[in-house]
Formats: sequence, structure tokens, C-alpha cells
Amino acid sequence: MATHNVSTDQSISRRNTADTFNKFEEQVKADNQQSGNRIRPLDVLILGGLGALGPLANDMYVPSLPALSHDLLATTSQAQMTLSAFILGLALGQIVAGPISDARGRRWPLMIGLAIYVIASLLCMVTPLITILILLRFLQGLAGAAGIAIALAIVSDSYTGVTQARFFSLLMQINGIAPMVAPIIGGQILGFTSWHGVFGILALFGMFMLLAVFFGLRETLPISQRQSGGITSTLTAFRGLLADRRFLGYALSCGFAFTACIIYISVSPFILQNLYGVSPQLLGIIFGINALGIVIVAQINSRLIGRFSSQILLTWGYAIIATGGIATFVVTASGLGLIGLIPAFLLLASSLGLIMPNATTLALANTRAAGSASALLGVLQFAIGALVAPIVGLGGAASALPMGASIAAFAIATLVTFLILCRPIQSTTH
Repeated sequence: MATHNVSTDQSISRRNTADTFNKFEEQVKADNQQSGNRIRPLDVLILGGLGALGPLANDMYVPSLPALSHDLLATTSQAQMTLSAFILGLALGQIVAGPISDARGRRWPLMIGLAIYVIASLLCMVTPLITILILLRFLQGLAGAAGIAIALAIVSDSYTGVTQARFFSLLMQINGIAPMVAPIIGGQILGFTSWHGVFGILALFGMFMLLAVFFGLRETLPISQRQSGGITSTLTAFRGLLADRRFLGYALSCGFAFTACIIYISVSPFILQNLYGVSPQLLGIIFGINALGIVIVAQINSRLIGRFSSQILLTWGYAIIATGGIATFVVTASGLGLIGLIPAFLLLASSLGLIMPNATTLALANTRAAGSASALLGVLQFAIGALVAPIVGLGGAASALPMGASIAAFAIATLVTFLILCRPIQSTTH
């Protein structure tokens, strides 16, 4: 009799577990189907905030680079390494975060990453050594990568077609506001405290995003669609993506575009402040103007989606960045100074409003492993810039020409790579 009761209890338990699993699956699929036709404002705010982790950690910190270099007795190249270490962490972290989210779901890997991001930011605030700061910035980037990679995967889970493209454009606008506000905040922080305070603000923002994800973000990946297989499955997914010529073309060209902008972000503070006498506050305003250009162009992009294909819009973006890169080189070679650099930088930065949403949409199209695809896309975007920017920084701040030549080279490579690997489609509809 006891054995019969135990067997019955186990059967009921299995049935309850199965019912719970099925209800979870149905709820996730229903949420995703509903989201596929309309954009949830809360998703925009939370996923936009996650995507802003990178720009905030970079651009809020940029005006304080010369002061940090002085305080920690660091060279210009060492100070720039704190930027490159963070960007490299963003790149490598996505290799881990994306596939883990494909296997374990989106929410918990995201929250663990945010918790580590907060801790790393607090440690950056109190470190007295440049070498330790570089290592902590790398850890901060590794953790922040979860926000970027998993946010893209959540969009891919939840939205499709034109709605997905518009969502990516909205994210680009939010990510444009972040670097617009961040340097201004960073410059003002330096008016009443030191660079240490910047990391305190970053820690607070990370904590806010952790709470927002916990209370406001639903799980978007059903258990039945999660992928197992560990590192072997991940490497197989990466090999398949890299064998896709069009995916590789979108990812590489986007990575070259991002590299041109990383060189501008990491090198121009030293050039503008040391060579042209720009104050940290004015530098923040210049960065803000360029970020405003990203927002405006991304807004234009969202209105053009549906009238023109993402491929055509992306072609326009790459043409603009190539023009901006060439203009930057001409200005630095001719010695025109700020009056020429500011509009050249504006062209360079504004092009991202067309490039990032459309390249992301096209790269993630027709892939089941959205986490792995977004991770590989992020790696190719961030890793190239992280490796190149310190090398350009070795040229010092005595001349703007190395910066101008490097930006032009990568901006032109962006357009050439796209034209060769992606073969633009002459269509005006999706």
C-alpha cells in the first residue's frame, strides 16, 4: 500500500512538473507572439539601458583620461589601455554570455553579469594603480557584455521583420543619447570631484539596471528552444556563422565602422585637450553634439524602414562614414584644426545611426542561435577596436595625423568590405 502511494505521488509530481513546464512554454511563446506585432515600451527602456552600459562606461569616463593619467603616473598609452581593456572585455564577454543565454535562458545570465559589473565598478573607483585599473576595466567589460549580447538576443526572440528593425533603430537612438549625455556628465563630475566619482555613478547605474531586469524583464527563450551541448555546440554555431559570407560581411564591416569610432573616442580627448586646448567641459559638449547626430540619423532611419530595405539604408551609412573618414584625414593632414575636425567627426559618428541598427538586423536574420550570433557580432565589433586603439595612441598627442589616417583607413575598409561580401540588393522594399 505504501509503495502504491509513493508511486502515485511520484506520478502526480511528474504530471505537475510537466504542467508547469507546458504553462511556462505557452506563456513565453504567447508573450513573444504578442510582442512580435507591437513594441513594449518597458522592453525599450530596459533593453536600451542594457545597451547603454558600454557607451556610458566609455564616454562618461573619456573627459577624465588626462587627469587619470596624471594621478596614477601613467603614460597616454597606458591611460588609453583602460578604455581598450574595457572594450576587449566587452568583446570576449559576449562569446561567453551569448551562448550561455542560448542554453540557460536570458534573465539569470543577464542578472549575474550585472551584479559582477557593479562590483567591478566599485573596485575601479578605489584602485590606486594603473595596472590594477586596467585589469578591473577588463572585468567590468566582461560583465557588461552580458547586457549587450543578451539584449540583442531578447529582441531577436521577441520581435520579427519590420518591427524588429524598428526596435533596433530605437535602441540605436537610446544608445546615441547615452554617449551624448555621458561626456557632459563626466565633464561636470570633474568640476566637483575626481575620476573616482565616475565609477561610482557607473556602479549606481548598474545596480538600477539589475533591479529593472529582476522586476521588469520576462524570460523570452522557451526551455524547448534552448540549446545544449556546451563548448562543442558553441564552436559549431560560430563555425556556421563564419561560413556565412553575408553574416561575415555585415559583422566585419560593422566592426571596422565601430573601430573608426573607437579610435576617435579614445584618441581625440588627448588631441583636442593637449593640441587644441579644449577643456573637459567643452570636450563633453563636442562628444554630445556627435551623439546627437547619431540620435537624429537613427530617428530618420526608423522612419525610412519599410520604404527602403535595410540593405540600401546600410549602404548609405557606409558611404557617409567613408566620407567622414576621408574628411578627418584631409583636415588633420592640412592642419585646419577644430573648425574642420568637428564637422568631420559629426559625419563619422552620425553614420552609426544607419549602420548599427541595419547591420544588426541583417546579421541576425535567419539564425536560430540568436545569442551566439549576437555574441559573435559583438566580438567582431569590439575586439578590432580594442586592439587597434592603443597602437594608434602610441603616436602620442603631438600630431593629429596618425589619428586621422587610422580613422580614414578603417572607414574606407568598412565600405569596401560591405561591397565585396554583402553585394547590396537594389530593392526598395523588404
